[in-house]
Amino acid sequence: MKVDLFDFDLPDERIALRPAEPRDSSRLLVVRPDGALDDRSVRDLPGLLSPGDALVFNDTKVIPAQLRGIRRRGEASAHVDATLHMRVAPDRWLAFLRPGKRVAEGDRISFGHDGNACFLGKLDATVVEKREAGEALLAFDLSGAFLDEALHAVGHIPLPPYIASKRDDDARDLTDYQTVYAREEGAVAAPTAGLHFTPELFAALDKAGIERHFVTLHVGAGTFLPVKADDTADHKMHAETGTVSAGTAAALNAVHARGGRVVAVGTTSLRLLESATGEDGVVREWSGATSIFITPGYRFRAVDVLMTNFHLPRSTLFMLVSAFSGLDTMRAAYAHAIESSYRFYSYGDAGLLFRKEA
Repeated sequence: MKVDLFDFDLPDERIALRPAEPRDSSRLLVVRPDGALDDRSVRDLPGLLSPGDALVFNDTKVIPAQLRGIRRRGEASAHVDATLHMRVAPDRWLAFLRPGKRVAEGDRISFGHDGNACFLGKLDATVVEKREAGEALLAFDLSGAFLDEALHAVGHIPLPPYIASKRDDDARDLTDYQTVYAREEGAVAAPTAGLHFTPELFAALDKAGIERHFVTLHVGAGTFLPVKADDTADHKMHAETGTVSAGTAAALNAVHARGGRVVAVGTTSLRLLESATGEDGVVREWSGATSIFITPGYRFRAVDVLMTNFHLPRSTLFMLVSAFSGLDTMRAAYAHAIESSYRFYSYGDAGLLFRKEA
């Protein structure tokens, strides 16, 4: 499909730079299969679902994966920023380097030069391999838990580009850009639909008889990359690693068996569940990397309802929600959201999408 079909104009003032307080006070746009729209609040979620439905959350935890460094080559040096996006070994990460043209294979980069301290004041890495679009494979001098500790010492929370271009990260983002249930470290971007949940909302969902299950998908920085191709068939997705446990798979199959609905909280949960589900509709235990790319025409196997924030134009995520609810429906929903002053993107409001049958 032509990528232009997924374009729309968004006024700059609709981009949220801070989350709503409290989290569950965010607005919620309900999008029905027939295209009907309903303006609600996230706190209304228990009444919008039914007893026996099951929410599926991504429990990944954001790490300080934004690094500021200096490339040294003989007597010459240059400033280089790195955004880690996928761990491939105890001491190795794939990263997006900026500006990538300043770096060559074999170069050494020293991170932590901006005032942070770590193991005598530095964290060094070697550029092992350069790839397309500024991506590179970095081999750090530290490994495993020692590298994790170093990243927490020198790294920054990797705010999305549309926020980072307007302000620096600060102490508030350490909690704001993390779900209240985050526990598995490894993400470099938050599963932002989950940012709306609070202990009070969880209690209300429990009272309403709605189940809660967890999967893990370590969200990568590739989620923010623009689609530069003219046609969706020519776009390459970056892989992300995830896990669906045997217990969670069995529980979700039981939900469907009794007529309940599986509700994915966020596109990351949805993409992982669809990767773990066969054409027979059975969710299976699963672990590995997924680069699933969902566009209109995709036949959903696992997920019946999707809660998600409002996404960038021409993005793979807007393509996904268009596949879920229909392109015309989502274009109308986004036009309504813009007109009604909904807050967009990672710190913005949310939508509750009921799947359009194929």
